[in-house]
Amino acid sequence: MARNAVYVLPGDEIDESLIPQHPKNPLRIGPGLRLVPPSDLIPTLAGALLTDKKKNSIWVEQSAGRYLPNVGDLVIGAVTRSAAELYHVSLSDYAATATLPHLSFELATKKTKPNLNAGALVYARVTLANKHMDPELECVSQATGKADGLGPLVGGMVFKISLGMSRRLLMNKSVEEGKVVVLEELENGGLAFETAVGRNGRVWVNSEDVATVIAVGKAIVQTDEHKLGVDQQKKLVRKILNSR
Repeated sequence: MARNAVYVLPGDEIDESLIPQHPKNPLRIGPGLRLVPPSDLIPTLAGALLTDKKKNSIWVEQSAGRYLPNVGDLVIGAVTRSAAELYHVSLSDYAATATLPHLSFELATKKTKPNLNAGALVYARVTLANKHMDPELECVSQATGKADGLGPLVGGMVFKISLGMSRRLLMNKSVEEGKVVVLEELENGGLAFETAVGRNGRVWVNSEDVATVIAVGKAIVQTDEHKLGVDQQKKLVRKILNSR
């Protein structure tokens, strides 16, 4: 991934040297870009132009602003109501309500489908996203039939973070740009917890100890709000652990 991001505005021309060129993998165009035939890429959002050479992908990243669903995104949503065959799920305060079929869960049938009430949290993947239809979600891999970590989130707390922080938490740990070590440092400090990160600016934290949930959530939010680097994150963790 590029270390020094280039910032673009809608309609800007993107220099060909910035576009990753993989000898085998096709170019993957992510959110914030539109392909104008035959080969021009035009930004549709203002933000940082980022690339992943290994995946041969390119996209425009927004740290702020509202979340726009994209196919393949992992998201954390709250059920708002249940209809005959699907749940309506809120992904943010601004995004359109998404739909989640009752049978889009591991081993779900009409008799064994999960019973989720309003307010229930789910960790899901976006399967459909376009401006003409409500986003669609799934909590099971269509390829394997397994949940693969998706499904209802029981207990814990959800914390709001920036879209940029969501990306940083989901990034490969070997990538240095914007590296987040706060969770690893908290684990090394003896805290036991689990997390789920939504690309829609949400992170779920769960633990048997409520104080741990709050401490982890606080560490993530402060890292985000103050844009802490690696050394600053380690200092924050030491401060949190010493205060327990």
